[in-house]
Amino acid sequence: MSLNMKLLAQHGLNGFGGMGEGMALQRSRDGRRVLWLAHESAPKNFTAVDVSEPRAPKVIVQTDLPHAEMRSNSLEVSGDLMAVAYQVTRFGLKPAGFELFDISVPEKPRSISSFDASGPHSRGCHALWFVDGETVHMACADPELKPLNPKDDQVYRIVDVRRPARPVAVGRWHLPGTMQGDKEPPPERLAPKFDAGFRAHNTNVYPERPDRCYLGYLDGGMMVLDIADRSRPTMISRWANSPPYNGFTHTALPLFARGLLVVSDESVQDHGADWPKLVWLLDARDERHLVSIATLPAPPLDAFKGKGGRFGAHNLHENPPVPGAWRSEDVVLGTFFNAGVRAYDVRDPYSPREIAWFVPPAPAGSPAGAAQLNDVFVDDRGIVFTVDRHAGGLYVLEMNV
Repeated sequence: MSLNMKLLAQHGLNGFGGMGEGMALQRSRDGRRVLWLAHESAPKNFTAVDVSEPRAPKVIVQTDLPHAEMRSNSLEVSGDLMAVAYQVTRFGLKPAGFELFDISVPEKPRSISSFDASGPHSRGCHALWFVDGETVHMACADPELKPLNPKDDQVYRIVDVRRPARPVAVGRWHLPGTMQGDKEPPPERLAPKFDAGFRAHNTNVYPERPDRCYLGYLDGGMMVLDIADRSRPTMISRWANSPPYNGFTHTALPLFARGLLVVSDESVQDHGADWPKLVWLLDARDERHLVSIATLPAPPLDAFKGKGGRFGAHNLHENPPVPGAWRSEDVVLGTFFNAGVRAYDVRDPYSPREIAWFVPPAPAGSPAGAAQLNDVFVDDRGIVFTVDRHAGGLYVLEMNV
């Protein structure tokens, strides 16, 4: 199923096609376009694919994790540096945090240093943001903190990597009332069926506003943080839709010239059991007072809820401020698991329109019995790269909008 998107290539990534939500493009020194991909789970750590010719993607390196009880769900690239998030399955395991790599020779990634966030109440780092070559912003446990509820273990952390061999933690923030010692009362939790925790997820910081973090905080909604003093982030505003919705706010994407925020909620239950999981448009002209003005048109529930696996919103193309990335304030792309990857015209933010989509057939070996498109990245040629959570690997698409 497709509209205004044409499949150019699919790559099964050597049989390890279960991909996470880390996609980053490197413009290598020899002129190639190298797409770095994080895997959803062990045994693989990350894969690099030469996508210079989009119709013929080629795997140039694929690495293994140290052990099976961890994942590297997220990665980011800045120049010839790459940061890779490490999250473990049980509190106390190692490695938990992130690792920095020199990727100046993409075929031979070289470890530079590791940032250790392991501890008795830590699963490490789930997602990170690294675009300026100087600072890692991440959703990660802090061993100095003990959550009142173990579901609330990941907070917003800031790490200085200007000396890549010696990462230094410089700041952190968590939702008040979620850690032992907080003076504030604990926040009201969602019903047990939907309670995913109050913890950080995407931690986006852009050069247009280096003093702001646009923070997705799962069941806590999304926050705009003032990080001018990175040792002491403070909250400017918070927007939450749950309750009555079912939590898991994932990404907050600012469209600066438009005074808008695009906010996605992640579907985390199969067969649409946590529906609706939507992408919201907020009026953010005054960041102290965020107002919901629309949602992106959702794929039809009846057409997809029974197809298998998850159905609903997840990741967005986040307009990464890096060489080779496509940036638009008029078109928003997102992944919707079994409803594929979809593009929307938001020039009229009060009436967004769906303008393109691609839904592949179920990949061989998928436990969901359907495609589960997990993340999306668009390069400055307008080529759309999207990955399957379980088995489909990498899809390369030409978008005509």
